[in-house]
Amino acid sequence: MHYRHQLASGIDAPLQAGKIVCVGRNYAEHARELNNPIPGQPLLFIKPATAAVAMAARINLPVGGGECHHELEMALLIGNRLSIGAADTEIAAAVVGVGLALDLTLRDLQDSLKAQGQPWERAKSFDGACPLSNFVAVNDIDLQAMDLSLHRNGQLQQSGNSGDMLFPIKHLLREISAVFTLLPGDVVLTGTPAGVGPLHSGDRLSAKLGQILSINTEVN
Repeated sequence: MHYRHQLASGIDAPLQAGKIVCVGRNYAEHARELNNPIPGQPLLFIKPATAAVAMAARINLPVGGGECHHELEMALLIGNRLSIGAADTEIAAAVVGVGLALDLTLRDLQDSLKAQGQPWERAKSFDGACPLSNFVAVNDIDLQAMDLSLHRNGQLQQSGNSGDMLFPIKHLLREISAVFTLLPGDVVLTGTPAGVGPLHSGDRLSAKLGQILSINTEVN
């Protein structure tokens, strides 16, 4: 089934799904757990629109790709065009929804590609690599003070707060839009806290964003 952005009310958002801009190593503890250096500027990569699937549907893991890790992230839905030189007011107005995403990562493959100095797309941007929740309107929500958590089979796997980001949201959107023009329907993933790990067939997942959003799903 073709993916469409949905609002928390369950209705389709009037925005066509676009590119997904991701921020790597935006939580210091996650960088440390993978023995990666803490970046001096946002580490950016892109998933295509074809990576997006509904998180509420069962998650399909790629066959023969090695370990597929969960990386829970706060996701921002872009509603207005944003490009280089945007004013603070334009940056603030560009985000029209907030939700959760799983940045699915074929970790064995990513490690192999990194060791060879090659890009990560095969490990990060495959079809279905970005399960997305419904989006909640950002009215009166402090996006820089949001708890996010992921339980797998009843056990807490990931927990963090958006206040712990190395690069806060306004900074991220300014940096991103200076390189990639953001268009209505694009999504920005803001980084994952520590606790990433492999998914297995039959896993039950429960993700939560503050008091505004919770979602349950399963792995095929």
